[in-house]
Amino acid sequence: MISWPTPFLPAVPGTGHPVQVFDSATGAVRAITPGPTARMYVCGITPYDATHMGHAATYVTFDILGRALRDSGHDVEYVQNITDVDDPLLERATRDGINWEDLAAQEISLFREDMTALAVIPPDHYIGVVESIEPVGAAVRTLLKRGAAYAVDTPESEGDDLYLDISTDDGFGAVSNWARDEMLAVFADRGGDPSRAGKRDQLDPLLWRAAREGEPSWPVEGLPDGRPGWHIECTAIALDHLGMSFDVQGGGTDLVFPHHEMSATQAVVLTEQRPFARTYAHQAMVGLDGEKMSKSKGNLVLVSKLRADGVDPMAIRLALLAQHYRTEWSWTSDLLERAQQRLETWRAALSVNTAPDSDDAVETIRTRVADDLDTPGALAAVDAWASQTLNRGGSNGTSAGVLARALDAILGVRV
Repeated sequence: MISWPTPFLPAVPGTGHPVQVFDSATGAVRAITPGPTARMYVCGITPYDATHMGHAATYVTFDILGRALRDSGHDVEYVQNITDVDDPLLERATRDGINWEDLAAQEISLFREDMTALAVIPPDHYIGVVESIEPVGAAVRTLLKRGAAYAVDTPESEGDDLYLDISTDDGFGAVSNWARDEMLAVFADRGGDPSRAGKRDQLDPLLWRAAREGEPSWPVEGLPDGRPGWHIECTAIALDHLGMSFDVQGGGTDLVFPHHEMSATQAVVLTEQRPFARTYAHQAMVGLDGEKMSKSKGNLVLVSKLRADGVDPMAIRLALLAQHYRTEWSWTSDLLERAQQRLETWRAALSVNTAPDSDDAVETIRTRVADDLDTPGALAAVDAWASQTLNRGGSNGTSAGVLARALDAILGVRV
């Protein structure tokens, strides 16, 4: 799958600091300690609608993490999936009278445009489920051979659906640390089927959906014709491209359970190793008018619509960076207005011929971003420098250029 163009990253004097983020699995801020190359997997979109502000917040957050890791001297190998065949996509295509593949291609193209406009560094491997049928099938076959998967009678299909037996991983629950009743409370709303007859456990996730009439399916050796369940795609893609115990698994907080929990359990059973990921980082939910912003609710602020209305993508990015990634927040027109004003102020300050020294501002940006991605703290440091520049001036002829490069490379803000 083609991703999108990689933005130019200017060189910034000096080096960033070791990066730490909040790990959902341990409930603590922990240092990321990769080797020369940091390995990061972030769950991608299901392409049945346009990029909303919740998506944008997630991918900008992990873009900041990747930039911080690069600034601290690491290479980054970044993998992102696309769930380009799934029930919501098929349902939307049927509703709108469009071929599901055309709908997916249309929304993936729009997502690429949004990410390009927001200066998000693309993944090194941008992988769709449709192009991952074979590795997913191989993973399901292995789970069957190990007795960790089982068939559930499916009268509406010539084959049976296949499920993971979560009891085969005695560490199940270690990612979310949720109690069973908490899991059951959200499982159905987040793609699970706890009431499916024939399952060994209500929480067992679907691995392989046997072919139904009118649905896309693929022939895979050793399995009934069908298509992947949701969680197994990320397990297979991550293992295929990053291997076990990669550095960071990322996504929104709504993926902690069941998606990241199930993905990890499947990987542990497949490889007989743990952990799947060494750190689990999650972007808090973004709302509108007091409710979570989601496609199912229809309360979306779309990046593409803002861009079409003439909003500078860098103002959108600044509005996102003004919120700490672990704090839930709601989009408002005031947030965007403040971001636009901030962008204008920064551009005015960076356009002067001489300015105050910017070394302290650059150092603060690095320090704040490395400390659990404190982007609001980083923005405040630039605000202080811009205010000093515009109100009192300075005598340094190169400091504005150095700061502009730091904003571009570390925060992804082109001024």
